Amino acid sequence: MFLYRLIIPLYAGGICLASLFNKKARLLIKGHMNIFKTLREKVDPDASYLWFHASSLGEFEQGRPLIERLLKKNTDCKILLTFFSPSGYEVSKNYKCADVVCYMPFDFRISARRFLNAVKIKKVFFIKYEFWPNFLNELHQRDIDTYSISSIFRSDQLFFKWYGKWYAKALKCFKHIFVQDRHSKDLLKGIGIECVSIVGDTRCDRVLEVATKSKKFPVIENFVNSCPTFIAGSSWPEDEELFIPYFTGKKEWKVIIAPHEIDEERLTEIERRLEGSRYIRLSLANMDNITNYDTLIIDCFGLLSSIYRYGHIAYVGGGFGAGIHNVLEPAVFDIPVLFGPNNKRFNEAQELKRLKGGFEITNAYSLRILIDKFISDPAFMKKAGKAAGDYVRKNSGTSDRILGEIGLD
Repeated sequence: MFLYRLIIPLYAGGICLASLFNKKARLLIKGHMNIFKTLREKVDPDASYLWFHASSLGEFEQGRPLIERLLKKNTDCKILLTFFSPSGYEVSKNYKCADVVCYMPFDFRISARRFLNAVKIKKVFFIKYEFWPNFLNELHQRDIDTYSISSIFRSDQLFFKWYGKWYAKALKCFKHIFVQDRHSKDLLKGIGIECVSIVGDTRCDRVLEVATKSKKFPVIENFVNSCPTFIAGSSWPEDEELFIPYFTGKKEWKVIIAPHEIDEERLTEIERRLEGSRYIRLSLANMDNITNYDTLIIDCFGLLSSIYRYGHIAYVGGGFGAGIHNVLEPAVFDIPVLFGPNNKRFNEAQELKRLKGGFEITNAYSLRILIDKFISDPAFMKKAGKAAGDYVRKNSGTSDRILGEIGLD
């Protein structure tokens, strides 16, 4: 714990330094400067709040079904929503179901005390990987019920090392931990933590809701025009260098690319790769000109989860970098899902692979072989897509199970 208390200020200082030349770091520091101002202005001092904390946007999508189910059954609930990453805060800062949205302070003891003094907390929900020892200890000392939601644990995490016993103690501050799989529960049992339930991933509830309410886009419908369509979501350069050359020669296919980042530099890079192809950005497309193109580049955020409805094959990016993005978003539409090799930490990807609804791509050759198989064997492609969709539907209902165990149903 002593070492942790040294690392946190170094980490915070590193972000401050990075903010001089990194946009995300600047947003983070700016957000931290406004935390307590936001609490003073927006917190009702007479109300008790349910606090949901998510690191970034992906974790927020896991917590969101809980928030919205809670509010349907308890309309007078007050919700405090915090983020660690700008990618979550910037997209969700105007989330209508939360009464207060702000950043969570760095995990200093003094910051934890000040934060918890500023708002009356009834219960706390930390989503997936959020384990902050100083905050957890302070919550425990104040006898505030704290839960970990949609968590996954792996044997290589610090909790399960001989030198990580101090960190494992922080987990005992949770009143209950809701995990996604049996392996996580067994690991926790091995370090003496018994208040654990296997409930699955709340994102299954979320993507089902999104699919039910998915938007229709007439311009994209006109672009697809009943043609087989490949959709690459949250793609990075390492992903694009695999699938763009393949589809350059497949004129009967339509391609939709929704890159993870949409700054001008990234969009221009994609267009360079597409040189010789007929492509257009969505912002420049209309009902009249869209039929002239084979590739559509999505140059705005917030549409991807609905756009997957137009696909026959989906590719989810990130698997050649830090890790894959949300594979459940396309799976819910009954289409097979492809992704890169960095997927071992993602339980949903492992299950989709096991069920033959998701497929790992390691290089351009493996991508070509698999898509050629889909094209030559439509029954195989349909079966894979159904396996993906069935997995999401079978694992829905997690949010209600959690609320039932907590007593908030």
